[in-house]
Amino acid sequence: MITIDKLGFSYGSYVVLKDISMKLEEGRIYGLLGENGVGKTTLLTLLAGLKKNMEGSLDIDGYNPFDRKPSFLSSVYYLPDEVPAPKRTAIEFGRDKGKYWENFDINKYREVLKVFDINENMRMDHMSYGQLKKTYISFSLACNTKYLLMDEPTNGLDIPSKGQFRKAVSKYTREDSTLVISTHQARDLEAIIDPIIILDHADVLLNASVQEISEKLYFDYTSTVADPEALYSEMVPGGNIQVLVNTTGSESKVNIEALFSAILLHKGVIKNMFNK
Repeated sequence: MITIDKLGFSYGSYVVLKDISMKLEEGRIYGLLGENGVGKTTLLTLLAGLKKNMEGSLDIDGYNPFDRKPSFLSSVYYLPDEVPAPKRTAIEFGRDKGKYWENFDINKYREVLKVFDINENMRMDHMSYGQLKKTYISFSLACNTKYLLMDEPTNGLDIPSKGQFRKAVSKYTREDSTLVISTHQARDLEAIIDPIIILDHADVLLNASVQEISEKLYFDYTSTVADPEALYSEMVPGGNIQVLVNTTGSESKVNIEALFSAILLHKGVIKNMFNK
């Protein structure tokens, strides 16, 4: 389990994270959302042990990530948004780098490459950005780590590749793994992320499962007239998407983009609603 308690981090005088607390459970795929600059990437690098927290504490199964003990590092993989292009083939990269993760599975790596239509004998420095990204995603899943941290993994992927990504994550992630996926493209990942975290500089505005969200909020897709009680309403062809307090216990499909907009407009209201 990941336990974050009153976490703080700054770049000089610029405070990125302050007093952040939450717990992340095993066997879940968390979607990490937030406005630009709220510290999503910083949080992932702190969890990976690449930065040291300045306030509060981080605990991952009894480890402080920044201690960078080999037994911890073998259990975590961090995939950044920008990835380098080594002068080697995809399969050579896997054989060389995979030895740093004790559970790396070269056969799974080759299998996921096939899901992404990547030729394992293609040189990575000859790949397009999308092909390179898919190669690294394949490698990250083949590492079979307990903790997998992905920063904007669908950036640079075309529409078919985003479908391949959802398929690969659903099929090849360890059942006991904790995945944290930072994204601005919530619609691309709506089918696989659950719970949803919405981060602010000095707060966790939401850390809740899709079921919990649908129990407390109702997402209306049918109304042609905006409801004055709606926390958020957006006109779309054929009517409105609206987010309302669920007072009747009705079921609805969570729209992550509308949820995000509603929370930004009513931070205190929604945080109190989910902290009760």
